[in-house]
Amino acid sequence: MPNTLNPLELIARRWQPSAAFVRRAAMATVVMAVIIVVTGGAVRLSQSGLGCSTWPKCTPDSLTPTAAMGINGLIEFGNRMLTYVLCAVVGLFIIAARARHPRRRSLTRLGWAQFWLVMSNAVVGGITVLTGLNPYIVSSHFLAATALLTVAVVSWKRACEGDEEPRDLVARPARQLAWLLVAATGVLTVIGTVVTGTGPHAGDAKKVHRIPLNWQEITQLHVDFVYIVVGLSVALWFTLRAVKAPAAPRRRLLELFACIAAQGVIGYVQYFTGLPEIVIGLHMLGSALVWIWVLRVCLSLRDRGPLQEEDPGEPAPSGEHEAPEPQAVSALSR
Repeated sequence: MPNTLNPLELIARRWQPSAAFVRRAAMATVVMAVIIVVTGGAVRLSQSGLGCSTWPKCTPDSLTPTAAMGINGLIEFGNRMLTYVLCAVVGLFIIAARARHPRRRSLTRLGWAQFWLVMSNAVVGGITVLTGLNPYIVSSHFLAATALLTVAVVSWKRACEGDEEPRDLVARPARQLAWLLVAATGVLTVIGTVVTGTGPHAGDAKKVHRIPLNWQEITQLHVDFVYIVVGLSVALWFTLRAVKAPAAPRRRLLELFACIAAQGVIGYVQYFTGLPEIVIGLHMLGSALVWIWVLRVCLSLRDRGPLQEEDPGEPAPSGEHEAPEPQAVSALSR
């Protein structure tokens, strides 16, 4: 009896996507992950968190929202439907990565990791509704979306580089400083969800349980970690200059400075204007962008070589594989 080919193998035998197509598919997963973060915030800020009163149906008797549920039902149901769009984008990336020759198992594994994160976060979203917007579950829902964004960024980076063993572009102390920046930003994000859980925007017009902490004190702790992240970023900038790191990491760090500056302005505006919904939405977008660029800075400090078997005439991704200056790796080791 002949072996039965799985659908992905059948597609791979009939379609050979270009490396550029795989990169674009990977970037699309990053964009969709950001959209999910922002639209999830829009659900809460528009008080539509319980627009659909149950899960997986919208009401006990209807899969879709009814006219009586108004705009809140449409917003919540629309956010649920975006999960299917996200699944389609992640599925396209998985298929493109699998069909690409030569086969890159690391990319397909990252694609499947995204898929299972989407599925698990859909379940967490359902639990959020069933528990009446419990603030701890709401926070975990956002953090799961951030985990998805993290894997999407790593997938995008891997789609832009080869499969050689990682080669460090800077000395170990600089890499450790970069990882410390990632850790501090991660803590900043977690504290941000606690600020949300103590703040006034619970996600529904009804009285919803909040995290029993002082909102202003948690906000101050959040600001303190912003200063830590800024300080680590500045320290990393001077370190990369001192070791004459390649241009790409330094450029990524300058882009991060721009994201942090914009996010800082938005944060102070929302604090001193009474937390208007639109500004908080922008702050959530800024949080996602800061996280993306922190990851890009850290990932830019190592190199896996160029992609193999590029299509004729296809340009390599700019700035990703610049040769390091000889002093970059050795300067801090002397």
